[in-house]
Amino acid sequence: MTPSSPQRSLHWQAELIAFDGETARQPFSLSARGRWSQGRLSLHYTLQGPLERLVLPLASAERGQGEGQRRDGLWQSTCLEAFLAVPGRSDYWELNLNPAGDWNVYRLDAYRTGLRPESRLPRLERAISLNDARLEVAVTLPLATCIGAAEPLELSATAVLEHRDGGCSYWAWRHCGDQADFHRRDSLVAGDWISAG
Repeated sequence: MTPSSPQRSLHWQAELIAFDGETARQPFSLSARGRWSQGRLSLHYTLQGPLERLVLPLASAERGQGEGQRRDGLWQSTCLEAFLAVPGRSDYWELNLNPAGDWNVYRLDAYRTGLRPESRLPRLERAISLNDARLEVAVTLPLATCIGAAEPLELSATAVLEHRDGGCSYWAWRHCGDQADFHRRDSLVAGDWISAG
């Protein structure tokens, strides 16, 4: 691709499935779509179902909805996530975002190695909408400082749902191992991956 040629946008869209075949027993549906264009990754998640059955970290009245902070450990409760990488490179990134608007983006050197906050991403654009039966989260990662705008991407949308009656369920576009492991590179999919579910 020459510097003057436009980058082709990449798209992803699919339902997330609960690990270990639990999707049929879950009263929730969860979908995500993504778009990679001009060095920006846009993601949109939709979670539907009886949200009162979940532990949902919510913004305090003082902070306002979506005015969260950069925090660690978000995956210990309900958290929407994404894992992304450039094909052929060992490093990759992990996004965590909870319904309170708290977030983090980590860079890893290789599989579960060298986890650290990505300093080149000091903030995220995000919008959160919540009612009794639907949570929608939109987030944009300006990745041009980390990844060349013309680079292809592999992506996996994932989520942790913490249930009020105990335990967590683990959701992803696809699960490739005998345990829930969002860090597996073979679970990431190339751009223009659209699944009807």
